[in-house]
Amino acid sequence: MGKQLKEAYGNVFSEMAKLSKAAAKIDETQVYEEANLETRKYMKKILDDNFLPESGLGNVENFKAFYDAITKEGKSGLILMEHYTNLDLPGILYLLEKHGEPWSIDLASRIVAVAGMKLNESNIAVRAFTEGFTRVVIYPTRSLSAVEEKEISEEEKVAEAQRARKINFAAMRAMDSCKKRGQAILVFPSGTRYRPGKPETKRGLREIDSYLRLFDCMILVSVNGNCLRINPENPDDMLADIVEQDVITLTASPVINCKEFRNEVLSALPEDDEDPKQKTVDKVMEILEDIHNQVEKK
Repeated sequence: MGKQLKEAYGNVFSEMAKLSKAAAKIDETQVYEEANLETRKYMKKILDDNFLPESGLGNVENFKAFYDAITKEGKSGLILMEHYTNLDLPGILYLLEKHGEPWSIDLASRIVAVAGMKLNESNIAVRAFTEGFTRVVIYPTRSLSAVEEKEISEEEKVAEAQRARKINFAAMRAMDSCKKRGQAILVFPSGTRYRPGKPETKRGLREIDSYLRLFDCMILVSVNGNCLRINPENPDDMLADIVEQDVITLTASPVINCKEFRNEVLSALPEDDEDPKQKTVDKVMEILEDIHNQVEKK
């Protein structure tokens, strides 16, 4: 049994917190945050310690083809990735850099993750953990739904809904700027980490359909192996996650034309389908699950 993250790396988090510069409260002026490379140095120690040497990329040629599409062909690129732990984002950058080729190192530098504002606003340790990576911060639908259930005044709920709209509108503009700069947007389509025994946490969010309409091409990336396991006794505390060494393999699908993919899914649906947007996302999750299972069999 491994240690809790905050027990194993409490000193690391203390040092990162001293270097933290990210906003503790998000508004529409602070949705794009460049990586704090000083804190990333500390994150690398956690990955060095726990990603076993056999860790690496699967279907490397697909990562390379995606890189060529966004750098040589000028296409806007989307990465949709399985989400098991808070090491998934640092993990893909780490393994691309570890791969050691100029294109893979450059691809790592181009990745911008879409992240919920909770990562900035929960506490300084989580914020410092997160800010080592370039992000576009959004106000997730799940968070706004939670506000609706709170015992607060209608005025407060309306104000929070307005805040959410402003943040998400600014986030869309920031993503558009990223596309024009040749950066790749990474999104976790489930919107949350998968929790064993809770299949609903692995269901894709219907909002992902909007990303399919906004980007030219995408790769789907499965995650096999797990160095940071959710603590069943304290599942909501990210720093209570259990650290374990493991072999981590990130496997990419072939490059997919987003428009063709979406049209193919929609054309196969009956005209009276109640939620076609959800069906496109369900297909994404189905492919991710299939890649994941194929890697597991090996």
